[in-house]
Amino acid sequence: MAFTDLLDTLGGVGRFQLIYTALLLLPCSLLACHNFLQNFTAAVPPHHCRGPANRTEAATNDSGAWLRAIVPLDHLGDPEPCQRFTEPQWALLNPNTSVHGAATESCKDGWVYDHSVFPSTIVMEWDLVCEARTLRDLAQSLYMAGVLAGAAVFGSLADRLGRKAPLVWSYLQLAVSGAATAYFGSFSAYCAFRFLMGMTFSGIILNSLSLVVEWMPTRGRTVAGVLLGYSFTMGQLILAGVAYLIRPWRWLQFAVSAPFLVFFLYSWWLPESSRWLLLHGKSQLAMRNLQTVAAVNGRKEEGDRLTKEVLSSYIQSEFASVRTSNSILDLFRTPAIRRVTCCLMVVWFSNSMAYYGLAMDLQKFGLSVYVVQALFGIIDIPAMLVATVTMIYVGRRATVASFLILAGLMVIANMFVPEDMQTLRTAQAALGKGCLASSFICVYLFTGELYPTEIRWLGTAAHWGMGMGFVSVNARLGGLAAPLVTTLGEFSTVLPPVSFGATSILAGLAVCFLTETRNMPLVDTIAAMERRVEEGRARKDAEEKSEEISLQQLGASPLKETI
Repeated sequence: MAFTDLLDTLGGVGRFQLIYTALLLLPCSLLACHNFLQNFTAAVPPHHCRGPANRTEAATNDSGAWLRAIVPLDHLGDPEPCQRFTEPQWALLNPNTSVHGAATESCKDGWVYDHSVFPSTIVMEWDLVCEARTLRDLAQSLYMAGVLAGAAVFGSLADRLGRKAPLVWSYLQLAVSGAATAYFGSFSAYCAFRFLMGMTFSGIILNSLSLVVEWMPTRGRTVAGVLLGYSFTMGQLILAGVAYLIRPWRWLQFAVSAPFLVFFLYSWWLPESSRWLLLHGKSQLAMRNLQTVAAVNGRKEEGDRLTKEVLSSYIQSEFASVRTSNSILDLFRTPAIRRVTCCLMVVWFSNSMAYYGLAMDLQKFGLSVYVVQALFGIIDIPAMLVATVTMIYVGRRATVASFLILAGLMVIANMFVPEDMQTLRTAQAALGKGCLASSFICVYLFTGELYPTEIRWLGTAAHWGMGMGFVSVNARLGGLAAPLVTTLGEFSTVLPPVSFGATSILAGLAVCFLTETRNMPLVDTIAAMERRVEEGRARKDAEEKSEEISLQQLGASPLKETI
């Protein structure tokens, strides 16, 4: 008997599971705020060069006229953000006069920023504009690097110390590093603490997913996984509202970090995974936790009948799977699994890079970033519903490939929409982002069904094994690359959208080389997977040969009639 059978005996999806899941998904929703926080804390307001220090606006009673005299205009008629005249051009005070060939220089005395929308951002505070504008994307890349490092660190700690301890520490680390980010006044300190915050993203997501699934009976796991996806979407909507109400970047940073101190305090009440406790020989504590679960679910009598021997009988199959040992080379050892791994590497990397590349630069659409952030969150809800339905009735391969290719086409098509058609550009980008979010959800399930059980995951769906763990690393690398690709816009404005769109289309094409898994039984071993591929190839060859024979017979029939 499996451990999930014991959970069914103790109440199944009962009151405990509902409360436990809600308490774990609430922090996950606010965690999404930190992923997209730099859309607001690192927003770039309109700006222009500050005038020479030895000259003042006293030279004229009109500040607008003073600006025309010291700052040239760009092709749109707005003040040039990174250049100023070497000497004030007083002739420009006459609206009918133009100056050509006047000498310009960089902004030696700093910049003047528009504070009407954003009272303060890190861009204003540390002048991350002009020559230093790439530092803004560097800060986001360091955050994503923290996500990658956190997956390795907290994933290893979860195996050794359990799920609860790394989760509790992640809550505390995020609360402290988030508050420190808002407090310290240097850009280097900001980047360092953002890296630490990125690490906690992996610690919270992985261990929350593990705890939810390991305390949830089989019939409730699919719903729990969907709720995790929707909680992330809800976090994007929360961010839009909180950022609209709290404009100064330090207070906004503190506002989305302080709640994690509350999560840290109540997380001490959350019981450790009894499955993990049993697998590590802590049966007494596991039994007490299970008795608590039974009492909360109204099954106290069943809980009182639990003994170490009973628990041992339920966990034997789990012990067998844990003893299974595989090498990372198994992901490339045979032709069938090598094709799956290579295709999934492309899919996870490209999906993640395009998703974060599209969702982390909202100002380029020209509309209110608060409206765009809310729209990008809302679009995920119907998109994920459509993806769920098509996965069930059409298939995994067609759904994932279609969403990825459609997203790529939307991103590339946006390049040809005039900039003055901001609503259409935003709507296309939102649709593309919704497609990418949906394909992300689908590819989780698709990957789990493609890999054999022995390298898919160990014990339960919560504990990521080699297959899921390896391809998820490619997703982290894609998220890390997204801000770096955005910096290519410094050389050509078409490079970022072409890169994001092309990689998304490439991922969609890569999915076409994978096997459809809808209504197919899961394979348990690599050998079984190879046999299935060989049988499929033999069946296809037989069908082609049969068609060839039929065509030959059809061609011979008229000849016989003629004779």
